[in-house]
Amino acid sequence: MLKKLASYLGEYRKYAILTPLLVILEVICELALPRFMANIVNVGIAGDDLPYILKMGGIMLVLALCSMLCGMFAAKFAAIGGQGFGANLRRGIYNKVQEFSFSDIDRFSSASLITRITNDVNAIQMMVTMGLRMLTRSPVMLIAALFVAMSINARLALVLLVVIPLMALAVGLLMKICNRLFDQMQRKIDALNNTVQENLVAIRVVKAFVRAGYEKTKFKKSNDELTQATLTVDLRIILMMPIMTIALNAATAAVLYLGGTQVMGGSMLIGDLSSFITYIFQILMSVMMVAMSLLQLSRSIACARRIDEVLETRPSIQERPRTEPISLPAPRGQVEFDHVHFKYQAAGTGDDVLEDIHFTVAPGEFVAIVGGTGTGKSSLVNLIPRFYDVTGGAVRVDGVDVRDYPLDVLRARIGMVLQNNVLFSGTVRENLLWGRPDATEEEMIQAAKNAQAYDFIMGLPEGFDTWLDQGGVNVSGGQKQRLCIARAMLRHPAILILDDSTSAVDSATESAIRQSFSDNLAGTTVIIIAQRISSVQYADRILVLDDGRVADTGTHDELMARSAIYQEIYQSQQEGVQQ
Repeated sequence: MLKKLASYLGEYRKYAILTPLLVILEVICELALPRFMANIVNVGIAGDDLPYILKMGGIMLVLALCSMLCGMFAAKFAAIGGQGFGANLRRGIYNKVQEFSFSDIDRFSSASLITRITNDVNAIQMMVTMGLRMLTRSPVMLIAALFVAMSINARLALVLLVVIPLMALAVGLLMKICNRLFDQMQRKIDALNNTVQENLVAIRVVKAFVRAGYEKTKFKKSNDELTQATLTVDLRIILMMPIMTIALNAATAAVLYLGGTQVMGGSMLIGDLSSFITYIFQILMSVMMVAMSLLQLSRSIACARRIDEVLETRPSIQERPRTEPISLPAPRGQVEFDHVHFKYQAAGTGDDVLEDIHFTVAPGEFVAIVGGTGTGKSSLVNLIPRFYDVTGGAVRVDGVDVRDYPLDVLRARIGMVLQNNVLFSGTVRENLLWGRPDATEEEMIQAAKNAQAYDFIMGLPEGFDTWLDQGGVNVSGGQKQRLCIARAMLRHPAILILDDSTSAVDSATESAIRQSFSDNLAGTTVIIIAQRISSVQYADRILVLDDGRVADTGTHDELMARSAIYQEIYQSQQEGVQQ
């Protein structure tokens, strides 16, 4: 897992190599300083040799400058390497998510994916930045300082053989405890992000139903749970500091006592004791730094597991492997459902959302789908562009199973206006050109006219260059629908699917849009889901869905004559009009 994540260093790998080298040079310079200081004390001061003192002092100054420069460049390169790694990893996760099907995104949840691409990546990025320096510096300093200390006085260095194992044991226990707690903390961040995202997306509903108080309570619960999870981790991490401080002070006291005894006995020079104490501090501080780095690494591993879960997920919608290119027919717009069954949890035991759906739409036909709420209308049309895969049977476009198409080729043949009208932050022009980026100005304007959107666009402050906020919140629902229809029509697709996409426009506008399909999209197969009978009564054929099955099919007049379900829908709407 860590090896795979390391591959995201990419072009920043050179910084991951240079930084440890500079850190090693920095450590060597720092380790040399106490020995030169010991020489000044033992030789220069003891012998009152000023030239020797100045010489040693000059060498120490050069070493200090070298150490400073190495440390400065190491910090710079570590920051560049860490930030570059984070950028590459975020891009890798984002690109992977783009391959996910709707069911894959549903499984992770959008809030969790956002947490993984931001918070989790930041934690690993911080670990890389810190690790390039601390996880090199601390072990090198620990080993080198221990070796130098033993060369000065091996007997006195035995103190470390007691202290270091105790510190290592304490760190190991803390890591074992905190590793599980870090997983819990990241899940609490997911939950908090989900609460915030849900509230902001539905803020109009919250205000309309005066539920701000309830939402505040729900947020407080998620926030308190995250706070408690974070405190649980932090209160255990802070135990490290007193443990390390006690170990450091105990080791220092033991060295002063035992070393002082040796100095008084004449078996050790005062300068050697002074440098030995410096090395003791460096060794134990290195152990503390290793401990802190390992705890940060523990959290990073928890985050890395969550990121690896995304990167290792095999998208449920896959193109079939081919040994040779498949010959695809020219786009005509024929759609065939061949005894299709579908349920959202393919591996589950739930009932089918769609059951034994069997019909064919001829090229250029205008087909409408009606039915009550929850009868599977949207699920049915989502199978055509392979947003989901069937669990039984087959869906064919132009005679070829949709699972045999390259996804980009299949979806290029289909224009789709989803039930939730989605616009992006950007200009009206940019949103329309999502339909076909290479469209000319004239084609874009014509698509806007066909969707009955041109007049209101020209009434905006800057026309097609008017800025739309995220989600198109600065235009009305009907205007959003017309912009989405224009975006789909601009593609001139072989198949145009509209999922309840004219519910927010008046009947006259809807009629004009429907007429534009005949006038400007001749030969395009149109499949429309609508709640209003007035929206579908002119269709070539109407499919009536009931409980995931096709209950009946025919023209408006035929269904009015024989379909009880269709008659019930019609009568309920007529009663609403009369009232």
